[in-house]
Amino acid sequence: MLSRDELRDHLVYSRIAGDVATPRENNLDHYSSLANGDPYYALGLTFDQPWPYRDILALMAKSAGVVADPGHRWGQDTIDPDLTIDAIDAMAERIAAVLSRPQPRVLFATGHPTGILAIHLPLAAFCAARGARLLSPAEGWTYAGSGFGRARRIRYLQDVAMLDDRGALVHTHDAAPMRHMLHELHDELPDLVIADHGWAGAAGEAGVPTVAFADCNDPGLFVGEAEGKLDVVVPLDDNVLPRYYAPLTDRLVTGVSQAL
Repeated sequence: MLSRDELRDHLVYSRIAGDVATPRENNLDHYSSLANGDPYYALGLTFDQPWPYRDILALMAKSAGVVADPGHRWGQDTIDPDLTIDAIDAMAERIAAVLSRPQPRVLFATGHPTGILAIHLPLAAFCAARGARLLSPAEGWTYAGSGFGRARRIRYLQDVAMLDDRGALVHTHDAAPMRHMLHELHDELPDLVIADHGWAGAAGEAGVPTVAFADCNDPGLFVGEAEGKLDVVVPLDDNVLPRYYAPLTDRLVTGVSQAL
């Protein structure tokens, strides 16, 4: 496993953190849209209080490390690599607490099959090897959701839920699939959901213990964490080359092992 300093350097080099690819104007547009009540950016969550634009920006600076200056309107934005590492360590502790129980029920899902699926797959295999029961509800469930014209379907790859579209795994922010999965599970809800995007938001909204990964242009999950609906949210660029996530995944899995 890389040392903390080595991992920090890797996160910056790979642009998982540090100077990230998401432009400042995209981040601010999403923060403004969430402040204006656009449900797309809430990622399946509802909030207990109003979140004005300036409060969301301040939260994102604190939780993800974006530039705090509201006058910085375009160009480069950032994720603080130390916040990423701290959140990975906190996530490891939360996962270890669940795995310490006999046969815990764990549910994995991702809206990023071309990015952070590379974290979910080895983490799911590790949890299964440590005695977790990996849930796969609603496999094959098909629906027509917002933002696309044809049906999409829940498909599992090594116990990680995703959406497919005529055989192609797709990026999604939608919360509807997780809502359906939890409805199908009914009185056997997961002890933990490990997810991102609307998969994580819908689980947190339902009161299911949830840890998540989120990019700096996905403020909804960070607001959900601030209100206590999600346990841990890890800030990171969620769509760099999949192999770049290996050192981060190694720290997460090693952290869980050490905490058990």
